[in-house]
Amino acid sequence: MNVPANRAVTLPFLRASAEADAHESPLSSLPLTVLVGVTGVGKSTALAALQSANSGMKVLPDRRDITDAVMIWPRAGGSISDREERFRLTAEYRAEHPGGMAYALGTLLADTRHWGNQPVFDGLRGLEEVQYAAAHFPAWRFVALGAPDAVRVRRLLGRADAFDQVTGGSAPDLRQALAELKGVQDVFTPAELDGLAALTDQGFAPADILAKVKIVVSERRNYDPHAAEQFLRTLPPTRALVLDTVELDPAGVAASVAAWAGAGA
Repeated sequence: MNVPANRAVTLPFLRASAEADAHESPLSSLPLTVLVGVTGVGKSTALAALQSANSGMKVLPDRRDITDAVMIWPRAGGSISDREERFRLTAEYRAEHPGGMAYALGTLLADTRHWGNQPVFDGLRGLEEVQYAAAHFPAWRFVALGAPDAVRVRRLLGRADAFDQVTGGSAPDLRQALAELKGVQDVFTPAELDGLAALTDQGFAPADILAKVKIVVSERRNYDPHAAEQFLRTLPPTRALVLDTVELDPAGVAASVAAWAGAGA
């Protein structure tokens, strides 16, 4: 992995090197628990359950931090907040390194005095990343969470995360603007777009709705969560847990994840 030594983003107690010190272990060899899912599927709930199930499980810097340090800064020379541009830069990285984030994570050394021997990572996305991780890192376990794309848009509108930034525009005719988004027809049906446009009746601003739909469409263009879930279902149940976060409420997700994590501890 080519990461300049003077990069502006550093990762705490993690580093890229071919040789480990006595107190370090490659993340590739540790029994890492990996969350799998795109934005708005309920990973925060699963993460809390994993941490409560085993007090020794510490959470590594998340996908955003690893992306900034390994993929964004070396290519852009600075921080990028717009998610469309981030998707473009990370797509370049994946083209050079099959496995994308899984590859990047697997090249890091972890100081086990800080992270312990069973850390948690949030998270991987899409079939290529998950297949690469499962094939190259046999000690890793996976918790995949899914939700319909229209549900994800509604969750994004409700969570007010500063990271969920993408230029939405003024959207004077929201329904038309939604229909004109690149690739939207591959993600949403006309009826679903009608329902999303109608969210203005619930007090959401048209530009905000358009921005959140852009995020979901962009993610689906870069990662296929359904293919990743189907692949994980082929793994032994001790290695992969797949949950629908619409069928299960947050308490049900937490209980399922905690039971699974406890059984594998």
